[in-house]
Amino acid sequence: MAAALHSLINSETKIKVSSTLDKSVGKKNLTDGSPETCWTSQQGTPQYIQLSFPAPIALRHAELTFQGGFVGTKCSVEALRAGEERKWEVLTRIYPEDVNRKQSFELLPLDASGEDWAVIGLKFVFEESSDFFGRVTMYDLQLMGIQEN
Repeated sequence: MAAALHSLINSETKIKVSSTLDKSVGKKNLTDGSPETCWTSQQGTPQYIQLSFPAPIALRHAELTFQGGFVGTKCSVEALRAGEERKWEVLTRIYPEDVNRKQSFELLPLDASGEDWAVIGLKFVFEESSDFFGRVTMYDLQLMGIQEN
């Protein structure tokens, strides 16, 4: 029987961002559930959002809601695997559309044997932005998957 998917971001998840335009658009707004608040980076690329988890997780998909005109249109998704040397590995690349709606992306990290990666960190690196100045504005970030034991 397949394990049920649930949100992988909780109060114990640590979030770090590359930059913040000002205090009113900080990283806490990424996961507060409010459609009225957002995170906005300063100008320049790349920009990133990094998450650290208290226990290993098995990723399934990410849901990102950007502000149109300020979308990270080329994104490298990097993972930090549990139990191995601590280095970031590129999991996949995603290419969000320049729109104001929630976008879902499959994140199925499998090793050579077809087993899930046990991930303790995840980083979205926005290499390009639809904004001329390289800013990224995100209203919501959700990660769905399975909490490892």
